[in-house]
Amino acid sequence: MNAVRLGIIGIGNQGSHYARSLTLGDWPDTGLTLCAVADINPARLDWAQKTLPASVARFGDALEMLDSGLVEACIVSVPHYDHPKYVMACMERGIHVMCEKPAGVYTEQVREMNACAEKHPEVVFGMMFNQRTNCVYRKMRELVQSGKYGKVRRANWLITDWYRSQYYYDSGDWRATWAGEGGGVLLNQCPHQLDLFQWILGMPEKVQAFMRFGAFHDIEVEDDVTALMTWPDGHTGVFITSTGDPHGSNRFEVQMDGAQLVVEGDQLRVYELEALEQDWMKTNRQPFGSVPGKGYIAETDGENPQHRGVLTRWAAAIREGTPLVASGAEGINGLTLSNAMHLSAFTGEPVTLPLDEKRYKEELMKRVATSRRKTGGSAVVADTSNTFAGAK
Repeated sequence: MNAVRLGIIGIGNQGSHYARSLTLGDWPDTGLTLCAVADINPARLDWAQKTLPASVARFGDALEMLDSGLVEACIVSVPHYDHPKYVMACMERGIHVMCEKPAGVYTEQVREMNACAEKHPEVVFGMMFNQRTNCVYRKMRELVQSGKYGKVRRANWLITDWYRSQYYYDSGDWRATWAGEGGGVLLNQCPHQLDLFQWILGMPEKVQAFMRFGAFHDIEVEDDVTALMTWPDGHTGVFITSTGDPHGSNRFEVQMDGAQLVVEGDQLRVYELEALEQDWMKTNRQPFGSVPGKGYIAETDGENPQHRGVLTRWAAAIREGTPLVASGAEGINGLTLSNAMHLSAFTGEPVTLPLDEKRYKEELMKRVATSRRKTGGSAVVADTSNTFAGAK
C-alpha cells in the first residue's frame, strides 16, 4: 500500500523534528512520506533546503502548499492561536490533518473547528496526544475504568518538573504572552497532562483555580497553578503545576475504593486492597485497623511510541480505517479544563462546567488587549508567524 503523502505547516522546533525524523531514517515505518513543508520564515525554509531531501518541496505560504496537489495529509504545527485556522483549511480541501497540542487557545474557536470536522467526515482528523501511547498511563486508565477497584475517591497530580529559565521565555517575543501564546504553563507544557487527567478520570463538574502570573519569571501569564476539581459523583481532584521549581516532581495518584494507583518515575505502582474499603469497614473491629493489601509494580506491554506511534496510527486510519490514538474532536476536553482554570483565576470564582465560553473569551481578550506583545501598537490576537512554530 502506498505511503500517505504528507505536508507540514510550521517547521519550527516541533515541525522540524517531524521533518527530520520522517526523512532521515529515524521513523521508517510510519506509513507517511514527507512531500512538502510550509513556513513564512525564510530562515526555516533555508534550513529545510539544507537539511531535508531535495524531493521535499518548500512553500512560503501554507495555503499554496495545500493547493499544490502534492499532499493528501498535513501536520499543523504553528503557534496556538492558529491551530484551528489551518486545521480547517485542510479539512475544507479534503486533506487529512493532525493537529499539534493544544487544539487552540479558547474552546469557542475549537468548537468551530470540530463543527467543520463534522461537515467533512471524509477527513481523518487527529490530535497529537502522544502521552496516550505511554504504557503506564494506558494501564492506569484500564484499571480505573475496569470497575475492579470500585470508584475513584480522590486524584492528585503534582507535576512541577517543567522548570524553565528566563532565557527560555526571552527566546521569542510570542512566548508567555496573552497575545502570542494565550497562556503559560497550562497551555504550553500541560496540555498532555490535562488530556490524560480527563481521559483517565472523566470530566469534572466544577473547577476552582489559584494562579500566580509571573511569580518566578518576567512574564505576564501563569507559571504557578493549583486547581481543585470535583466530579459529579462527589470525588475530588487536585492539579498542581509550575515552571518555577528548579527540582520538581511528577506524581499522579488515584485513590480508589479498592486500590491506590501511583504513576511516578515511569512506573505504575498499585497497592491493591483485599476488599473494597466500604465492605471491609462493616466487619472491622479494630479502632486503628486498616484494610490489608499488597503492593506491586503493574505489568504493562512496555510500549511507549510517542509521536511516532500517533502518526503511524493516523496513517493506518487514513489507509485502512483503523482507530486513532486520539481523535481531533477530543482536543476540546483538556482545553476546557485549562480555560476553566484560567477563568476561575481571572474572576476569583469557582467555574461550573459546561464552560461559559463567551465569558472566558471576553476575559482572555481583555488581557490580550494589554499584552506586551504588540505590533503597530495593537495586540496580535491570531498571529500567523511560524518562526517558532511548534516550539515548546
